[in-house]
Amino acid sequence: MKLPSNLSPDEASPEWMNKGDNAWQLTAATLVGLQCVPGLVILYGGMVKKKWAINSAFMALYAFASVLICWVGWGYRMSFGDKLVAFWGKPSVALDEKYLLRQAFLGYFPTATMVFFQFVFAAITPILIAGALLGRMNFIAWMLFVPLWHTFSYTIGAFSIWCPDGWLSKLGVIDFAGGFVIHLSSGVAGFTAAYWVGPRLDKDRERFPPNNILMMLAGAGLLWMGWTGFNGGAPYTASTDASLAILNTHVCTATSLLTWLVLDIAVSGKPSVIGAVNGMITGLVCITPGAGVVQSWAAILMGLISGSVPWYTMTILHKKVKLLRHVDDTLSVFHTHALAGILGGILTGFFAMPKLCRLFYLVPDWERYIGLAYGLQTGQTSAGLRQMGAQLAGIGFIVCLNIVTTSLVCLFIKLIVPLRLDEGVLQIGDDAIHGEEAYVLWDDEEKYENTQVNSAYDADEYPSAVSKTLSELQMV
Repeated sequence: MKLPSNLSPDEASPEWMNKGDNAWQLTAATLVGLQCVPGLVILYGGMVKKKWAINSAFMALYAFASVLICWVGWGYRMSFGDKLVAFWGKPSVALDEKYLLRQAFLGYFPTATMVFFQFVFAAITPILIAGALLGRMNFIAWMLFVPLWHTFSYTIGAFSIWCPDGWLSKLGVIDFAGGFVIHLSSGVAGFTAAYWVGPRLDKDRERFPPNNILMMLAGAGLLWMGWTGFNGGAPYTASTDASLAILNTHVCTATSLLTWLVLDIAVSGKPSVIGAVNGMITGLVCITPGAGVVQSWAAILMGLISGSVPWYTMTILHKKVKLLRHVDDTLSVFHTHALAGILGGILTGFFAMPKLCRLFYLVPDWERYIGLAYGLQTGQTSAGLRQMGAQLAGIGFIVCLNIVTTSLVCLFIKLIVPLRLDEGVLQIGDDAIHGEEAYVLWDDEEKYENTQVNSAYDADEYPSAVSKTLSELQMV
């Protein structure tokens, strides 16, 4: 039977390429890119104090651009290329058409698609780290931090867990879409970097109100909806497992948000918008390592846990633990990403269903991927315990890796430029750093005493309109 002309292979559409998978993978990658730009750009810009809006948004935008050049220059092949050692690939460029147009190491699409898809994951990780450093880090130091951390930390974690040749991949660690590689890494690295950079001004630590909660919500919405591509693209195919992963992502996230909201109301008596956003984020992070390998009822349980445990550590335990009080983690990245990532990794090791693991991995030895709950149910307790051990090994490696590499990167940068801005610049913020301000119509403290009316009304022809406008301005 002859294929329709639009399905017939040709030089631009070789036999090994699935057009549907390629289209979905590019779409998923774009959704994750939108989580970064403009998602986290406007979330950070709205969530911080007004004087830090430009700096915070720009840290995210810079990281996105910087990582892309590092990624095609050496980062992709250090993460997914030929093995150098058990935890790291050989550095090499991903720029030649002969390399980019051949079939990717997984999936039925070209390597160029894989490079772009994996880039957006690599880019979002330092942007998440930035959340712990907002409001005081030297922007020049940040410009150095991003490529150095990407090269010496992210690539190691990605190769170890996601590359088929990585030692944790061979051990059988389940990290469906980045609960370890991205979220645990960014949470631990952000907390570690915050320790070395130092705190914000005392007055900023005491009072750091969002300058635009509606803009923050817009960014949060892009982050949530963009997670459709984040977890839905992980199977590298437009499959049933991708559909399940997307559904589980949103079910867990909604459950986590509502859990956080109920706890806020129960304790403070007020439904907090910022609290709801934190609950949303912890749900998204928690489901990520297991989105396509757990049942939807398990996703609800994961949402209940991700909405309650980080809530407790952030609102209650944080005040009691000296280290947590000492380190100035601006947006609580440790709680929302490191802790939620750990919870997700452990719960994945418990709830991972063998059939769903078979659909995701599509490898002959799929039976070794089995959650402890199913191991206990089927009499394969040792296999379930082995899976849980692999998950804990992955957590331990990522935590140690990021404490060490982030500390070394910060100490190296400190030899070149200060990590923290000086006191005078910290007092002023955006205008001192960038010569720009987010809102420049007027200063908050101005009384509008000398306000001039610039309108279409002529003062002689429409005296009542001008008088009314002046009266309204004086009442502000």
